[in-house]
This record gives sequence, structure tokens and C-alpha cells, in this order.
Amino acid sequence: MFLQSPPLLSHLLKEILHLTLTLYCTPRKLNHLKINSSFSKRKMGILKIGIILLIAISIVGSVSGDENESFKKRPTIVKMVKGTKMCVKDWECNKLSKFCCNLTITDYLDTDQFEMLFAKRNSPVAHAVGFWDYGSFINAAALYQPIGFGTTGGKKMQMKEIAAFLGHVGSKTTCGYGVATGGPLAWGLCYNKEMSPSQDYCDDYFKLTYPCTPGAQYYGRGALPIYWNYNYGAIGEALKLNLLDHPEYIEQNATMAFQAAIWRWMNPMKKGQPSAHDAFVGNWKPTKNDTLSKRLPGFGTTMNILYGDSVCGQGDVDDMNSIISHFQYYLDLMGVGREEAGPHEVLTCGEQKVFNPTAAPAAAS
Repeated sequence: MFLQSPPLLSHLLKEILHLTLTLYCTPRKLNHLKINSSFSKRKMGILKIGIILLIAISIVGSVSGDENESFKKRPTIVKMVKGTKMCVKDWECNKLSKFCCNLTITDYLDTDQFEMLFAKRNSPVAHAVGFWDYGSFINAAALYQPIGFGTTGGKKMQMKEIAAFLGHVGSKTTCGYGVATGGPLAWGLCYNKEMSPSQDYCDDYFKLTYPCTPGAQYYGRGALPIYWNYNYGAIGEALKLNLLDHPEYIEQNATMAFQAAIWRWMNPMKKGQPSAHDAFVGNWKPTKNDTLSKRLPGFGTTMNILYGDSVCGQGDVDDMNSIISHFQYYLDLMGVGREEAGPHEVLTCGEQKVFNPTAAPAAAS
């Protein structure tokens, strides 16, 4: 993609083209290209400068482009493995997988749409200006697309999952409020860390498995904020990052922050329980106990998995409604439509019994 030329550059390019054609069509003129000839110094200067500019434009244009251009992919590699179609799609879905045969995230979510979803994140009053961007999200997602993140099912389901995941992200990183410019839902990714932590979030119960590093603080950081040493330790192990010693990595690198959030989305809190991904896309089949507990596949159960009784099982509370509103808002902006979010019993978790209830404090004797 070439840069658009300003008027002066366009004039130079026209002169270069004219001079080049003249030289090419009448080679005998080369014998008369002397300083005192009719071919003036000025034209020779224009020719030299113009050629340099053309080379520079070609180089810059080939590497600049817009952000979507940089995510172009080579053709898909297709193989049959034990009767199953498996694919590799260049860098974005680069492991042989049935999911890579589907659309990938850049096929249905581009830079402009990302900017619409998080329109106010770089406003002067935001708290993480310049930190979050489309490229960081796509690069992080590339690790998980071969296992189904944003690549499970048809296009509608894929788009719904990304809207669901980003709905959680937007609601947990917003600084929007009722009368905020652009509306309260336009302010997702306003934060990348907890601004005034009240504690270090070090739990000595995990001192053998995830010991706290002296001086480290495990307050909330990231796209789905991470709290406590044991969560930093578990996510660090999964991502092969030393987050126990360096929890600050999450607030310093947006790709790492998105990777941590997607890992949390793709993995269950406990063995035998569904991940938020599986609960949303329909991989999880509820047991009789789940059904009695009003836990159904869909968005509501993703809140149950990620937040437990801090959001769910409490009726119609603001925290739950904020997450749902972000999800519906993103569905609208992505062109899917909020009517695809599901009925009330699937969309909410107010009446669900939580998977992992918070331990009740011991009663006073």
C-alpha cells in the first residue's frame, strides 16, 4: 500500500515520469545531457530527488500501511488427519487444528471495529492511554485460536464469543459512568491496573506453592484483572512468565495482559468444572445438578465461573447488569445484535447457584 502523495510530491512524480519517458524513448539524447544543454540542471536535480523519493515511498509504503494490512495471511494449508479436516493459517492460527479451518478473528474483527468497541480508552482522562491496542489483542489471541478461541462454530458463534469475552474485559476495565461522554459503555480498557490498592494481596496459605516475593504487590492488573499471589503464580506457570517475582509485567505489556485474560477464559477454575469458553460455545453439557442449580450454557454461566458469588446468585445486581450491558453493546457494534445474547435465564446468573462459593467466615463463639 503506497502513501498518498501531497501536491508537491505529485508534481515531482509527474516530472520524473515525463523525463524518464523522454530518456527511454530517445536514447540519443543521453549524449547531450550536459550541464549547458537544454536538459537543465533543474531537471537533473528533480530527477535525482524524485528517484530518491520514489525509493523511500516504496520502502515506507511496504511496511507502514494500516494496521489491518499488517495482518494479511498466506494461503491456508489443509490436511486430512484420521478423516478430520485440519488446517494451518499462517501466524494467526499456526498449529494444525480443525479450528484453523474456520474464520479467524481478523476475518471478522478489524482495527476500526476494535476502535468502536473501546472508543474512549485513549481519552485524556483515561488511565491507560496508549497501552491497549488491536495488535496486542490479536497477537495474544493467536496463541488460543488453534484451540477454539474465537474460532469455534460458525461466524455468528465466533463473533458472539469475542463479544462475550470483550464484554467481560470492558466491564472490568471501564471508567465510564452514567453521564460520561459517549455513554458509560464506551470506556472499556480505561484501566490496566488497580489505581489505589488497599493491600498487597499476599496469601500465606499458598507459601509453599506460590510464595510471595518480598516487595511484590499482587493487586489487580490486566484485561481481566488478576489478584492475589496464587493467581499470578498459576497464570505465570501457564504462560511461562515469572509473574510471582514480576507481577508488574501485566501492566507493562498489553499482549501479556490479554494473554493472561484469554488463558483465564479458556481454562476452568477447578478440575471437573467448565471453562468460560466451554460454557459459552456449548462444549459443556450440564449435569442434572447443574440444571437444578440453574446453570445453563451461555453468558450467565461465564460470570458464575469467573466471579462466583461476588456477582452471581444475588438477584438483579448492578455488577452483573454492567457486564451484561457491555456484552450486548459489543454485539450491537459488531453487527450481531443484542437479540443474539440469549433469553434471560441464559444471559443472567442472578438465580444461579455458584460453582465455587466463598468460604463463609467462622462464627464467633
